[in-house]
Amino acid sequence: MRLLVTGASGLLGLNLSLVAARQGDEVTGLVHSRSLQGVPFEVRQVNLLETDEALAAIEASRPEAIIHCAAIASINAAEQQPELTRQLNAEIPGRLAGAAKGWGVPFVHISSDAVYNGQTGNFQETDPTDPLSVYARSKLAGEQAVRTANPEAIIARTVFYGWSLSGQRSLAEFFFNKLTAGEPMKGFTDLVFCPLYVEDLAQVLLEMLEKQLTGVYNVVAPGHLSKYDFGVRIARLFGLSSDLIEPVQTGEEYLGAPRSLNLSLNTEKLQTALGHGLPGVDQGLERLHDRWVEGYPQTLQGYRA
Repeated sequence: MRLLVTGASGLLGLNLSLVAARQGDEVTGLVHSRSLQGVPFEVRQVNLLETDEALAAIEASRPEAIIHCAAIASINAAEQQPELTRQLNAEIPGRLAGAAKGWGVPFVHISSDAVYNGQTGNFQETDPTDPLSVYARSKLAGEQAVRTANPEAIIARTVFYGWSLSGQRSLAEFFFNKLTAGEPMKGFTDLVFCPLYVEDLAQVLLEMLEKQLTGVYNVVAPGHLSKYDFGVRIARLFGLSSDLIEPVQTGEEYLGAPRSLNLSLNTEKLQTALGHGLPGVDQGLERLHDRWVEGYPQTLQGYRA
C-alpha cells in the first residue's frame, strides 16, 4: 500500500511511518519544520497552512491511503495560539478529508479523547461531546469538518505515549526523564485516561484501514488508570524510584487550561469491528520498556536532521 502520513516527525507520525514501512508499505511522510534523515521512507517538507500547495504535493505522491497525524497537540500551546490551532486542528483536516474523498482514497483523522468532558467516564462514541479547552474544541471541530467533507473517513479518538524524535514528546518520556535524573515531580491522581502505546496504535490504525472501517472510534487501551499510577508503573518497570512522584490533585496545581478528569473510554465498538481485543496498558508499558532495552529511543533520535 502507498501510504501518506502527515506530521511524520511527530510522536505518532514517525512511529506510524516506521511501523508501516516495516510491514512493507510504501510510505511518504510529510514534515514541516522538523526534517528527518536516514528514515526508511520518503520524506517531503510541506507547509499544510499553504493548503493548495500541500494538496498538490499529496496528490503527486499518489497515495492509496492517508493518515492525518499533524496537529497542535499541546493543550497549553493551543491556549496560547488559538488561531493557529483553529487552522491546523479544525480547518485543514476538512480540506484534506475532502480531497481524499475526491481522489477515492481512504482517510484516517487522528482526534483526541479530550472531546469528552470527563465527568462520567466509560464514554462511548455515541455519547455527547463537550470539549473544555481550546485544544479539545479544535479537535472536535476538526472531526466535524472531516465528517462533513468525507462521511466515509475514519475518525480515531485516541491518547497515546511512546518514544519520540526529541525524547520529550510523551507523558511516558516526561516520567522516564525526570525519574532517571532523580528529579521530583507531581502525578495527578484524579486525571484518569486509557493510554495506548504508540506502536500498538499504529498497528491498530493500519488494521482499521485494511478492514475498510468508517466512522468514529475510541482507539485507546482497554482499562484505565490515573496519571500518577502511570508514572508509578513506569518507575517500577525501569527500576527507578516511585517515591520521586508526589501524588496531587488537579485542584492543587495551575494547569494553564481546563482538563477533562475521567477520560476512561469504552472500546467495545472497535474491538467488535476488528474481531479481537486491544493491547492493554500493562502490555503497552512492557513494549515501551522492551524497546528501550533494544535502543529504540536512540534509533529515533538518530533520525533528527
